[in-house]
Amino acid sequence: MMQYDNDPKPSGNLLDDATVELKGMAKGGMRHPSTKPVLTGAAVGAVAGAVLPIVSLPVGLLAGAGYMLYKRLRP
Repeated sequence: MMQYDNDPKPSGNLLDDATVELKGMAKGGMRHPSTKPVLTGAAVGAVAGAVLPIVSLPVGLLAGAGYMLYKRLRP
């Protein structure tokens, strides 16, 4: 993957990028730009988990948060 000069995200390993992002979110709290979208995704996933009969609330929460974190890393 080619990285351009104006690319805000590093083009490294997804796991390494996620680790850096999660550490930044832990240190920055609500001031970090990724915290609010990831929490919103967790809330939407939790609601979907509560409504859908197959998916439980914790699974929906983790899936929603994971999806939004992935979209923040790889738009």
